[in-house]
Amino acid sequence: QGQLKIAPATMAARCRLAARFHHIHGTNIRLDASRTQATRVESFANGLCFSQEPLAPGQIFLVEIEEKELGWCGHLRVGLTTHDPQSLEVVPEYSLPDLVNMGDTWVFAITRSHNRVVVEGEDPQARRRPWEPFLLIERVRIPRDTLVGRSRPGRYSHILDDLYKMNVLPATARRSRIGVLYTLQPDGTANMHIIINGEDMGPSARGLPTTRPLYAVIDVFASTKSVRVIPVDYGFPSLQTLCRLVIQKHIVHRLAIDVLDLPPLLKSFCQHE
Repeated sequence: QGQLKIAPATMAARCRLAARFHHIHGTNIRLDASRTQATRVESFANGLCFSQEPLAPGQIFLVEIEEKELGWCGHLRVGLTTHDPQSLEVVPEYSLPDLVNMGDTWVFAITRSHNRVVVEGEDPQARRRPWEPFLLIERVRIPRDTLVGRSRPGRYSHILDDLYKMNVLPATARRSRIGVLYTLQPDGTANMHIIINGEDMGPSARGLPTTRPLYAVIDVFASTKSVRVIPVDYGFPSLQTLCRLVIQKHIVHRLAIDVLDLPPLLKSFCQHE
């Protein structure tokens, strides 16, 4: 029930704060000026990142894979932790097992095939439904279109293009979108859910404590080279999002934004849904 008690204005404010990376991160990570893009500059490890703020119940921290790097085994890792990044003396080299071994941390590796948690006796085909505008996770409702990564950035009115909507990428592909959130349970604990391209993978971890803030963990590991935070609007879109839609509507292709006389941060925001 905690999700229902959060006022829309409060949730919107929390989403804006958390929709970027914390300034504390792994030694091999470089953040852009907006702290929405994280790139691992060398090696395959020390790529740990955190959300700027703790997440509210039902609030998703969503990233899109922007760059891949050949030659490494393994992919992006995501999860939640109660450790305030500011309190870490040293950022661990790995989320698995280093950060997890510190306790009160739940992290899972994203695989090429599927990360769905199958409930005993469940028919996997039963949960596959046609396209729906909202993803419903317990009492949390999120606009699905923002959650789905697709293989082409879209020309013209891609929101109305059914083929674009259904052209969903594999979990570890470039432009795939992966998010993490938690939902409150009647016993006062929380369940962690991982969302891959608009599909709920089920409760990946149960019984998380809610007495301490929960930060999102993003480990830019191995073959994942760079990721970008994708802001998610709950309910009515923000003024920032409405301005972006107007700009996108009046250009032929998203790449044309580069030549517009706009501040660099605004260009970056407009190029990413």
